[in-house]
Amino acid sequence: MAIRAHWSFAVYLGSAAVCGFTSVPADARTANVKLGTQPLDQALRSVARQTGTNILFTPESVRGLQASALEGTLSGPAAVTRLLRRSGLSFVTNSDDTILIRPISDAGPAALRTQKAVAPLNARTQSDSQIDGKSATPVQSTEGGLEEIVVTATRREERLQSVPTAVTAVTSKLIGATGIVDIRNLTAIVPGFQGGRNNGTFQPSVRGVGSTGVSVGDESNVATYIDGIYQPDPYSTLVDLVEVERVEVLRGPQGTVFGRNATGGLINVITPDPSFTPRGRVALRYGRMRNDANDYDLRGYVTGGLSSNLAADFAGMYRDNDGYIKDLVRGGYLGGARVVNLRSKFMFQPDDDVKIILSGDYANQKSRLNAWQPYQDNTAARTLPNVILPSGPWEASLSTRPKLDFERYNFALRTHFGLGSVNLETSTGYMHNKTYAATDSDASNIFLGQNLIHGEVESISQEVRLLSNSAGPLKWIVGGYAFHLKGAMDILLQSSNGLGTVQSTSLLPQIETTSYAGFAEGTYEAASNLFVTLGARYTTEEKKLEQVLNGADITRGGVSKDFDKFTYRAVVRYQLTDRTNIYASYGTGYKSGVFNASSTRTDAVGPETIKAIEIGLKSDPLPWLRTNLAAFRYDYQNLQVNARDPNGLTNFLQNAANAKLYGGEAEITIIPVPNLNLRSAISYLHAKYDKFELAQTYIPLPQGGNSSVTNDVSGKWMIRAPRLTISTGLDWSRDFRGGLFSITANILYSTKIYYDFLNLSKQKPYALASGQMSWEVPDSPLKLSLWGTNLANAKVFQQIRPGSLDTDVLYEQPRRVGIGAEFKF
Repeated sequence: MAIRAHWSFAVYLGSAAVCGFTSVPADARTANVKLGTQPLDQALRSVARQTGTNILFTPESVRGLQASALEGTLSGPAAVTRLLRRSGLSFVTNSDDTILIRPISDAGPAALRTQKAVAPLNARTQSDSQIDGKSATPVQSTEGGLEEIVVTATRREERLQSVPTAVTAVTSKLIGATGIVDIRNLTAIVPGFQGGRNNGTFQPSVRGVGSTGVSVGDESNVATYIDGIYQPDPYSTLVDLVEVERVEVLRGPQGTVFGRNATGGLINVITPDPSFTPRGRVALRYGRMRNDANDYDLRGYVTGGLSSNLAADFAGMYRDNDGYIKDLVRGGYLGGARVVNLRSKFMFQPDDDVKIILSGDYANQKSRLNAWQPYQDNTAARTLPNVILPSGPWEASLSTRPKLDFERYNFALRTHFGLGSVNLETSTGYMHNKTYAATDSDASNIFLGQNLIHGEVESISQEVRLLSNSAGPLKWIVGGYAFHLKGAMDILLQSSNGLGTVQSTSLLPQIETTSYAGFAEGTYEAASNLFVTLGARYTTEEKKLEQVLNGADITRGGVSKDFDKFTYRAVVRYQLTDRTNIYASYGTGYKSGVFNASSTRTDAVGPETIKAIEIGLKSDPLPWLRTNLAAFRYDYQNLQVNARDPNGLTNFLQNAANAKLYGGEAEITIIPVPNLNLRSAISYLHAKYDKFELAQTYIPLPQGGNSSVTNDVSGKWMIRAPRLTISTGLDWSRDFRGGLFSITANILYSTKIYYDFLNLSKQKPYALASGQMSWEVPDSPLKLSLWGTNLANAKVFQQIRPGSLDTDVLYEQPRRVGIGAEFKF
């Protein structure tokens, strides 16, 4: 087979043609690879035969090198990645999927590089890993080719294109180029994803399924993980993306191996593990917003080996944003934030079968982000004397100066032990979070109400997994999970008649959750290219609540409630060709019941469940084209939806009857010419309440504020569920004599979004555009950039909240433009 190699590999072809080119028919596939310890050249030839992969190398490059034993179901690139661990070699893949192996020192800036062969506990995309201290680019040749992405959606390393579920992997390069700061901003590029926020709580939704609760102990039904470890508190899951490899967003219920409270799906933020090769980077960005608001962002990362088997890293971020919301009462601006985020890992790897990673992170935020303003001037203070009403977006007139602070620290221990035909993995996580919020309840300069909240949550989790690691038609995983959470809040609710008389209500809820689960999942190759997956999980959980109202224990020592559920999943996948898979799945999801901790109610809301059917196709029909399609239908029962007490001050959950949802998604990548990547993600969703007869709704009053009325909203469109979203983007680069010039652009279009059960409060259709131009200085580790977000200065709501005292709204940030500099070493 002819190998197109127009750059540094030309010098290798003479000797490679003699004895270094392993060539087999071009039928690359995932195979059950089993190798003993042997010379590296022999191991590479064996991988070529077993996986149907063409591998090209020179005898000089591998002479004297030994390959460790290797066993597992792997693609050719994944197997080569493991074989090259600590070998001083890397590889590239050209347009016909031939793997070209070379010394790391030959990796010039114009070369298209793949990952250095150091396999972490959680698989990494080849486009995001680092080589010789510099970021690797997507795995594609100068003739055009698609990147090979490896994900951990099934708790083991698998190619994205072989995983039979809808999952989007967002690489670190795309995160940086599109101006994504935290996981909420993934809305711009992930189909079916909405990154909502209510004050300090992260409220994501996937395919119309998402939580709106704000009580202590109320975990989201779109679960958030960091390096595979569950993050339960919605106040601490608005994660800044500091030095990440990728973010995986799994759409649809994850009822088995990730099964805790993942009714709608999950978000897994994967950070790099330490490397034995020293490298680092420092990046500074400066931007401006309206009213000359400054935006500073400083980030850094360093890693390296401390000994032959111990490596460490450190990542840090400091962000300081001036306020951009005009304060009409005191002057100046609100909406500013100062954030510090630190993370470090230590990795102990005495041999290829043992890996132990200890990590810790700390985050601190001081902000005035919760500066709400009335939606369509709807506040109960509207007709009162001396009231000041905003005249446009990004303005606030508040009697209470808002404040939203939090502090979080996490510790995690992950281990991996290769035991021959099985692997043993454990994950231990500890989280501690403190929150303080002061919020105006009526969004006006007339004091009608405010909420003052101090919260503290502590949790610990332990998971043990046993995974098969042998050749054969069956792959399996079994595991157990234990989780404990304790949380408390000090809530002070104050209200006034506007004439100076103030009434106060104090709530002191304490919540405790203890949960245990066991799970198993297996995939069997029932016939050639036909794979059947069956999985199940059983969860049992106890929740306790103690509630003190104005000094009186209204729960009389506490109340408790037990919940348990069996969830399951079945999938059939058929590999039509080496580059095309189709699949069909049926699965269930479950979110446990929860107490209304921030309300005077002491009853528990029942669990919500979902039954989901999904069919999909994942295909790379051409070297320059990728098409991933998915269609789904949900039967969603006992939805837990958030409402506000008639007094307008507190929130509570209630169960909606059920909802029917169906829709589809398409993710398309096209590389029409070298160095040009076009991408599009489209989501269509039909989401209506099937039966919701006792919904708490709010009807605007002529004098301002709302009347709380129970209504039948069956047939109404679901909240936070746009019918259609379209994200399109491009990445283009060209290596000039003066350096590498790159352009990245992205546009998100969304149809209207409703925020209340009667569909009265809504976001009109909108578009958000972002972009970046960068220049890498030749023969230098310096990269300079010019960037912008919300380039059209669109007025987009972050959240709308109807209540008795008002309907208030918070806008997304206005246009930001700025410059950046990055230095790698």
